Amino acid sequence: MTSRTVGRNGPVALAFHVLLIVFITAPLIVVMLVSFSNKDYISMPFDGASLRWYREIFAAPELVSAFWLSIWLGLASATLASVVAIPAAIAIARHRFAGRDALMAVLMSPLMIPHVVLGVAFLRFFSLMDWTGSFPALVLVHAVVVVPYSLRLTLAAVIGLERDAESGARSLGASRYVAFRRILLPLILPGVIAGWLLAFIQSFDEVTMTIFVATPGTMTLPVAMYNRVSQLTDPVTTSVSTVLIIGTMMLMFALDRIVGLDRVLVGKS
Repeated sequence: MTSRTVGRNGPVALAFHVLLIVFITAPLIVVMLVSFSNKDYISMPFDGASLRWYREIFAAPELVSAFWLSIWLGLASATLASVVAIPAAIAIARHRFAGRDALMAVLMSPLMIPHVVLGVAFLRFFSLMDWTGSFPALVLVHAVVVVPYSLRLTLAAVIGLERDAESGARSLGASRYVAFRRILLPLILPGVIAGWLLAFIQSFDEVTMTIFVATPGTMTLPVAMYNRVSQLTDPVTTSVSTVLIIGTMMLMFALDRIVGLDRVLVGKS
């Protein structure tokens, strides 16, 4: 931030920004502090610091199994979303065809539809199809929800790409598939990877819709934490939340290094 920008904003605007940042981050900081409590219940402040509740994570098999299920679910759904997003982004960015705007609207619609509505709709659909409780059904649901995140970054990578190298490869006899695999895909790969990471984060953290479609055999970590909070008051959930907060920060840092958060959140090219 330059001195000219600081002068233009003024002290009132800067104070507002500081208070807003404190307001947003304060709950996260409190959760992280409570995770070091030595008491048997969630309490702030506490008498002494302890790593007890981090060790207790491994003593809760339902949380460990839910964690690995969330990992595999995030990997599968983010990959499936990327498989859908890559050809869709190329078609939308480079071709004009009937239904192009409708296709874009359909793929981006999960951002506009409340997840509660999606959860009820998928629950009804899976009940009719007798798919309730299956892992592939859960992957399909999460893939539908995270496709917009993967599509947005992949589309930005394709739109900002010149076609000279690809056209040169085609003029030298390369097929469309070879030109895509050897030229286009490597050029848009940073956007694809960034979209995959963002889709993985969204899938891993999804809870509102998953509550409706998950079963005891396919319970994700956020759902397991929700159930534990409703039954117990120990700080295990705060220690798990701290691990997730740090993990998400690391993934967002990687996303910033790969493609830049301005491009992800603001849409700058």
